[in-house]
Amino acid sequence: MTLSGKTAIVTGSNSGIGLGVARELAKAGADVVLNSFTDRDEDHALAAEIAAETGTNTRYIKADMSKGDECRALIETAGACDILVNNAGIQYVSPIDQFPVDKWDAIIAINMSSTFHTTAAALPMMRSAGWGRIVNIASAHGLTASPFKSAYVAAKHGVVGMTKSVALETAQEPITCNAICPGYVLTPLVEAQIPDTMKEYSMSREDVIKNVMLERQPSKEFATVEQLGGTAIFLCSDAAAQITGTTISVDGGWTAL
Repeated sequence: MTLSGKTAIVTGSNSGIGLGVARELAKAGADVVLNSFTDRDEDHALAAEIAAETGTNTRYIKADMSKGDECRALIETAGACDILVNNAGIQYVSPIDQFPVDKWDAIIAINMSSTFHTTAAALPMMRSAGWGRIVNIASAHGLTASPFKSAYVAAKHGVVGMTKSVALETAQEPITCNAICPGYVLTPLVEAQIPDTMKEYSMSREDVIKNVMLERQPSKEFATVEQLGGTAIFLCSDAAAQITGTTISVDGGWTAL
């Protein structure tokens, strides 16, 4: 499908999943707003590169997703928002009785509260345009749990719940709200962890991926950012107009266990 004429805002999109989704949306014709908390030359160069490759008006706008006012300002500065992809997220692993309070607060703010703020700011624009798609990048951890990830699991469960509420509030409008729940995705960050994990376990690359990193992912294959981007594009299509308030797992069977 073509998304020409639509503006897509993707939070946390100067790398990893967010960047992969943003690239696929631009390839489909959407004008894209990239975002992160930095304001480097390379951030703006990345937007210019995607714009040149796809012929879209792709821009970069700095906004710190841990701050509600900046989340809302991102949407206002963009000037339009037909497609909102809430992707920004961080992780920290610790037993709950030792979990640093500042890390808890940051994860809840960036992974969950930012979704509230951006959605609240974007919905009036979508209603004015008469069309909208909200795609929240949740996680397999929005449907299940792992030890030592209390903040992340709580935040992603919260995103799934918020997705359902927003979908009900917009059910009689041409606006949908859904969550994509990835398992392990092969991003540069994950790729960079493989050599150290190989040394730690004295395993080959193949064994580390299959038996350590993808232990809970039955397919024993990473999802790709292109697959997540393709799922987001499907959710923006006419075929998905009656899909709202649900989760789509891209997790190699993880949550089927």
